[in-house]
Amino acid sequence: MSSPSQALPGASSTPPQDPLAPVDPAGARELAGRSPGQLMWRRFRRDRTGVVSAYVVLFFFAVGLLAPVISALYGKDPYTVWADERMDLFDSAGTPVGPNGGISSEFWFGLEPGNGYDVFTKLLYGIRTSLMISLAVTVATVLTGILLGVAAGYLGGRTDYWIGRTIDLLLAFPAQLFFIASMPVVVSLFVDPRDETPTYVRVVALIAVQWFLGWMGLARLLRGTTLTLREREFIEAAKVSGASPWRIIRREILPNLVTPILVQGTFMLPNFVTAEAGLSFLGVGVVEPTPDWGAMFAKAASVYEGDLTYMFFPGVAMIVFIVAFNLLGDSVRDAFDPKAAR
Repeated sequence: MSSPSQALPGASSTPPQDPLAPVDPAGARELAGRSPGQLMWRRFRRDRTGVVSAYVVLFFFAVGLLAPVISALYGKDPYTVWADERMDLFDSAGTPVGPNGGISSEFWFGLEPGNGYDVFTKLLYGIRTSLMISLAVTVATVLTGILLGVAAGYLGGRTDYWIGRTIDLLLAFPAQLFFIASMPVVVSLFVDPRDETPTYVRVVALIAVQWFLGWMGLARLLRGTTLTLREREFIEAAKVSGASPWRIIRREILPNLVTPILVQGTFMLPNFVTAEAGLSFLGVGVVEPTPDWGAMFAKAASVYEGDLTYMFFPGVAMIVFIVAFNLLGDSVRDAFDPKAAR
């Protein structure tokens, strides 16, 4: 008779594990779950188009923030009138005499026809102006959309009715025509029309006018999402537990609205960039000598026959930025969607 200590044929020689034995940390790490944010970041990193677009967008914002530093290292500023400082660089018509708009080792992007501003530094500061204005408008519209959209969706009743009717009324306004017509009116509230308008007044007016007709789409989207969330079980449980409406909105609803807020924000900012540039192009936004993307296009449209090069650099920069930001918005939307095909 075989003893109990002998191994039976075909039996495993591995001793049974003690259920009270400590768990291997390596195995525990393998079984650890990931948060929705970690899953989103993992999907986003796999999207090469999104990653490259993010780097391009960050590059433009870095250029805008560091414009004074780059200008100092470059040794020039966007306000020097080189047509007066170096008359040998221009002909009698004010056109740069050098090839390709005066591009040289001294002036990397050439010189502006007429006043002779340095194109490189003017583009740097123009990017800075346009991005800062558009970022301020985006932040203001997102905050307004969150406040009014969530309030309408969660509170309902008369609050929802009046906010909804206000949204319907403002959506009926033709946005571009309203921007053009209202800019002089808003500016005149701060400055007498006979006086010269300071740049900061124009900037404040641009932000206010675009914000006024920019928040309704996000507010309507968040209202619909909040109406859906309001009927979920975890909201009912929070109400039963005695949580206040503010606590429910802050702890339960807003975390579930991060996805549409981020996605819509990434699509809104480039739209505001083009809108701001369009207003400056039409002469109702930022005007010279303050550098601005739209003002550069307006100048290029008047001198393109004599110097096509002047339109090249701001045009390419605008196209690259808008395309990169739109691709980034698509990648962010796909990263937040767990059902997106990969």
